[in-house]
Amino acid sequence: MKRSHAQPSLSSVRARWRRDTVELSAVFVAVAVADLVANIVVHGHDGPVLLLASALALGATAVWHSWWTHRHTHAPPGSITSTSGSAAATAQAQAPGLDAETLPAPTAATPPEEVALWRIRVTVADSPGSLASLCRALADIPVNIVSMQAHPLAEETVDEFVVRASPLLAPQELSRALVAAGGSEVWVERADPHDLVDVPTRVLTMATRTAHDAAELPLALRQLFGRCRIRSLPGESLDEDELDGAVMRLRDPAGGVVELTRSQPPFTPTEFARARALVELDAQLGPRVPEDRATLHVSGERAPHTMGEIAVRRAEPGDRAAATAMHARCSSRTLRQRYHGPVADVDRYLAHLLDPRHGQTLAVESEDGAIVALAHLLWDDDAAEIAVLVEDAWQRHGIGGALVQRLTELARTAGVATVYAVTNSSNSGMIATLRRLEVPLDYQVEDGTLVITAHLSPTLALTAPQ
Repeated sequence: MKRSHAQPSLSSVRARWRRDTVELSAVFVAVAVADLVANIVVHGHDGPVLLLASALALGATAVWHSWWTHRHTHAPPGSITSTSGSAAATAQAQAPGLDAETLPAPTAATPPEEVALWRIRVTVADSPGSLASLCRALADIPVNIVSMQAHPLAEETVDEFVVRASPLLAPQELSRALVAAGGSEVWVERADPHDLVDVPTRVLTMATRTAHDAAELPLALRQLFGRCRIRSLPGESLDEDELDGAVMRLRDPAGGVVELTRSQPPFTPTEFARARALVELDAQLGPRVPEDRATLHVSGERAPHTMGEIAVRRAEPGDRAAATAMHARCSSRTLRQRYHGPVADVDRYLAHLLDPRHGQTLAVESEDGAIVALAHLLWDDDAAEIAVLVEDAWQRHGIGGALVQRLTELARTAGVATVYAVTNSSNSGMIATLRRLEVPLDYQVEDGTLVITAHLSPTLALTAPQ
């Protein structure tokens, strides 16, 4: 609470002193001029004529000023006055014909397309009046502060704002205003409507999703901290959690270390505490996979031991034995297309793939309960890798295409806009399946390995094969 009381800075005291001195000098000059005019009127021969001429001049000036005011409309109260040449150039470039010196201030009733949202972080001294100075500087631009949170440090505080501003306002103007108000290490980026949700509500929502599904933990961390790199390091260990500016290392309840990296802005102790709370919640709840069972229709000739319909569900670590048995029934060619070479240690691969903290895995069951196909969606920073393995006897019945569609829908629901598949360049089946998604695809071939990247659209539909 102490930071909310304003304390005048040395520069503001000097400015007030100069203003008072100028006003006092103006009073003395006005008195001297009044005395001179009085002497001329009383003792001069043309005193009355001088008074009449002065009155006429003042009247003419008032009439001209009124006409000029109505002819040249002034900007409405609260408009943005740009004193920066770059800001004026930006305004003219983005809105031809608009006066670059006056930008409309956003209000609560301003349509969404006419405002811009910005996320701002600025470091200030933890002293009385620092927060008030920042808020006053933002109000003078003017922008509307829609949310604010503080990240206390040892002797400083990182204040984070989400503000609503005119779309013509350059971010450099925000930075200059905050630096002039005493801030440092200013970081500004465009925000989206999701940032308008207050932090406690957002954290509770993420905790609920994590409690429902262990695979949501990496997604929750990414949504909480924005663009960051999340890596799982199963072979490493920590005595205690660590925070070092851009890197956060947390002990994984399942073993190993969860490492988060974000160059800008660096993590704060407040964010470190939030991440630890989410990871500790995940540890308390233990392994969990939601019940999600659906029916998959088999196309073409019926595969062995089916009636044309098979079940698809979320896989879990307990499926490792059944998945290992499926690998034993697959041909070496099928395994090479899936793993890009011979599989030396299937059990080690499956321990990683079936762990829900690394992504989501779908299992296809035959009528007798055997697993005949596996599909993996593995988190990889802002993207996700998709991989499908179908037992030889069940191939060419549309199972692989249906699983790829489900994986891409899961990725889109999780907020992942880019998925990729790594396979052999001779795997025509995977190439054809991804092409039927009808989304932009990128191809990269290196040493016989093909990486196909799909850029998902808001509406995703897999077309039926011809």
